[in-house]
Amino acid sequence: MELIQFKELLKSAGLNKKQFAALINMQYNTVNAWGSNNAIPAWVESWLMLYIENKECKELKRIIKESICK
Repeated sequence: MELIQFKELLKSAGLNKKQFAALINMQYNTVNAWGSNNAIPAWVESWLMLYIENKECKELKRIIKESICK
């Protein structure tokens, strides 16, 4: 994964590098070095894609619940 794609996925997830580092229990400096000094690990793309999908599903669930409970 390229740095630009990583940044786009973070944006889609509504996260910055510091928040992402906290979620994955990793030091911010490590995450911040990805794409410039170090390669971005292969698992990051799928992790962020699943995070985004889960976030969207939670929002959809909230909308459906509000519609039904009115």
